[in-house]
Amino acid sequence: MPRPNCANPHYYGPAIVPDVLAKLPPGCTSTGPLTSFGIHLANTEAGRQSAARLVNKMYRWRGYGDQHALEAHPHHVTLTAAEPEQLLGTVTLRTDSANGMLADATFKEVIDAYRRSGARVCEVTKLAIDPLAHPKLALATLVHIIYLYAYKIYACTDMFIEVNPRHKRFYEEMLGFEPAAEVRNNARVNAPAHLLRISLDFMGAQIARLGGTGAAAGGDTRRSLYPYFFCRSAEAGILSLVNSLSEASAGGAYEQRWAA
Repeated sequence: MPRPNCANPHYYGPAIVPDVLAKLPPGCTSTGPLTSFGIHLANTEAGRQSAARLVNKMYRWRGYGDQHALEAHPHHVTLTAAEPEQLLGTVTLRTDSANGMLADATFKEVIDAYRRSGARVCEVTKLAIDPLAHPKLALATLVHIIYLYAYKIYACTDMFIEVNPRHKRFYEEMLGFEPAAEVRNNARVNAPAHLLRISLDFMGAQIARLGGTGAAAGGDTRRSLYPYFFCRSAEAGILSLVNSLSEASAGGAYEQRWAA
């Protein structure tokens, strides 16, 4: 029997992947029976508010404050992972613009060096995952679609993320991020932060090698999130829908970010 869509698109926004489990090969996951969920483009006010509530819930728990908002913005793409009655995770991609990125507040001279070298930079922000419901799969599928937006739609080359020191090792080992600067105080959350960077060419290579392998990847599932990404054949259909939901084409998208 086909599964129903995992959340109301009028609330969460259009479904990029209505049913994540249907896109994964049999035996991909190794965490036991799962209820499926969808990945949505949170381009509705209700969807953004729902994502902000999860961000504030998880940030408050870590002492990062609970007044973080998600607003409609031409340089932002917010995604959510949602079951019918529960939001599992959210992440926002912020592409570069004349106004810069959030990480510039703390690490501007570091990011400027990449800009001068020709890098097309973007950042991952407002990342929050509910740890109670298959967090690895929710995080992996959200990041995979953020990669599609960053690399395939907006033609970015380098992605940055600011992380607390206690999370640094996770992003390095599980996704392949590398340190870009020493730890500094992030005034937005009043907490220490590392700036990490990943080449989107590298991320694409890991997806091609490990995406969709799941439990078949053996030990790699303990050292990497990439086995929980979609396989290349599933990615093609997802990218087609991402393209249809995007106002800008891949070729000129990065330049158009600077025009706003």
